[in-house]
Amino acid sequence: MLLTIATTHQPATDLGFLLHKHPDKTQSFDLAFGKAHVFYPEASETRCTAALLLEIDSVSLVRGRGGDFALEQYVNDRPYVASSFLSVAIAQVFGTALSGICHPRPELVETPIPLQVTVAALPSRRGEVLLRQLFEPLGYELTLTDYPLDTQFPDWGTSLVYTLTLTGTVRLTDLLSHLYVLIPVLDNDKHYYVGDHEVEKLLRHGEGWLAAHPARELITSRYLKYQRSLTRQALARLVDADTPETDEVTERQDAEEAQVEERLSLHEQRLGAVLAALKASGAARVLDLGCGEGRLLNHLLREPQFTHIVGMDVSVRALETASERLHLDRLSPRRRERISLLHGSLLYRDPRLEGFDAAAVVEVIEHLDPPRLSAFERNLFEFAQPRLVIITTPNAEYNIKWETLPAGKLRHRDHRFEWTRAEFQAWARGIGERFGYRARFLSIGPDDPVVGAPSQMAVMEKESLAG
Repeated sequence: MLLTIATTHQPATDLGFLLHKHPDKTQSFDLAFGKAHVFYPEASETRCTAALLLEIDSVSLVRGRGGDFALEQYVNDRPYVASSFLSVAIAQVFGTALSGICHPRPELVETPIPLQVTVAALPSRRGEVLLRQLFEPLGYELTLTDYPLDTQFPDWGTSLVYTLTLTGTVRLTDLLSHLYVLIPVLDNDKHYYVGDHEVEKLLRHGEGWLAAHPARELITSRYLKYQRSLTRQALARLVDADTPETDEVTERQDAEEAQVEERLSLHEQRLGAVLAALKASGAARVLDLGCGEGRLLNHLLREPQFTHIVGMDVSVRALETASERLHLDRLSPRRRERISLLHGSLLYRDPRLEGFDAAAVVEVIEHLDPPRLSAFERNLFEFAQPRLVIITTPNAEYNIKWETLPAGKLRHRDHRFEWTRAEFQAWARGIGERFGYRARFLSIGPDDPVVGAPSQMAVMEKESLAG
């Protein structure tokens, strides 16, 4: 089994710090089922590749083990294809990197860097569709190479083993976590016992991404080898972990922010500005990303122009509140078919978001960790590609106008950052340059000549359509 991880991050040899494996050395590790070797086929300032080669002890592998047919001990793919063995090797050989630890360079751990990982032989009994279903929502670009069952008999068709290459800008710890979980998902013949301890491993290494993955039920079920009781237990805990932003603490924080802005009725002004921009664009199919309790959705539903409205949020509880606020159970069939609610995350690629005219992202980006903004950018502007995107966010310069807001304090305790006008505009224009959008900026609320307005809005349109 061969796994390679390459980067063009500068200097590329930083990969050695992250993996805790020196590029100038070849290292070998004894495992319960064989040996693992780590070496670097290339290591320069511009590109560095680390390789994990796993040798399975095929004799000890079959010793004392039965099979479904007489020759299974001698005719099987276990020593060759990527399987649960490779996942265990990742944990044991790259365990420190998997845990996100790098004492010499702690800032490097939190930095998304360009990475390309190749798994030389990955089995997928459900073919290419399953591989894309697992990895594309995480924001990776996939390259798949299949192989004939026998080159001398092309009529036999192709095998169900692929060479998989994933490309993306991501933290190395996240990449390793994705591989650690998803490789065993593709392996229906795991070499270890699946019990309660595997639930703990799944939740630990799926933290921060599995709960919002569109295929989380499939991943959980296959990882836990279709054991229903374990699957139910894991999914229940994932749902609980997925709703931290809708508990009483966060609701109280939302109230605090609303109180700060109450005098200006700022939230209604935001919704009015977003609605006006959407109506002026002529959009019919509209996304509300991070829809929360459905306030914008309520406005959109009143406008006949919007024939297909989708609200998406990472919080199940917020979606339940939105459903109640919109009275979805009492809408006429004609109005009900215009609107739907989706559970999902802005940080993972989701094919359900493709094909829309416009997307609104109202007071959402400031809740995202800055290192993860790049994933949001790609998922929305590169993959979903609505022709119009409207984004609002607080203007940090205006905070000094509120006497109740101490200097240096953010408006909401869950805000990860608040940008000045220059910072927001630079970010939006950078997205435009990378993904082909033209940005214009509007102020929301009273516009102070020195510090600007309390909220700021970017209207971003695909350049091919902007005219």
